[in-house]
Amino acid sequence: MKLLMSLTLLALVLTGCSSTKREISPEERENEDIERDFLVRDASSNIRPGWIEDSEVWAKEHGKDIKKYRYFSFETAPKRSREISCKIAKANARTDIAGEIRTFIDQSLGISSEGAAGIDENDPDVKGMREFVENTLVEKIQALIHGAAVMKTYWEKRKYMKDRGAKKDYTAWTCAVFVRMPNDRLQNAIDEAARHVLNNVDDPGTKAKVQKALENAANDFVKAKQGVN
Repeated sequence: MKLLMSLTLLALVLTGCSSTKREISPEERENEDIERDFLVRDASSNIRPGWIEDSEVWAKEHGKDIKKYRYFSFETAPKRSREISCKIAKANARTDIAGEIRTFIDQSLGISSEGAAGIDENDPDVKGMREFVENTLVEKIQALIHGAAVMKTYWEKRKYMKDRGAKKDYTAWTCAVFVRMPNDRLQNAIDEAARHVLNNVDDPGTKAKVQKALENAANDFVKAKQGVN
């Protein structure tokens, strides 16, 4: 009887512990548990949101509409005030989305260049196209992004300390934003960005190969964000 009561008590204790842990999803951490070269002196929440680390995984786990929208996050480097940090986070969110798209297009072109016979990396058309993607495309894509909405904001006031590894003692703020963008508008932006790339290629043979490499770029990007192979 005593053994049965002990086992029952143990089961209740374990159940209580596991339910407590489930209140915080695996990617979320209490600020007090973070060991860095700073201490968090204040924050908009006592939990650092999981969407900062992986916006898409967090969105799936929290029942967000992942069929209609794609989700992004951006966190600033330390700034001298909370207001400046959050303004930069909101302003740079579109730049960050554009940067992801640019990287994806550049990788698609790189795979095409390496895998397709007849595409010469030393060809002036190919070089010009890649330089356009690397140096100009982010600005072009930013102008094409419409409907990106900041859904959540999180900020931290940090005390950086030399004895914890920082270069000097100072106080700074960081800010992160969670952004939602409709799939259809995102795909339109990618399709238009691909057209910009094609317009920078003169050689018909190279243009045909580039077009093939980018013809499914919009769908491929969305699938990659969803984690679909």
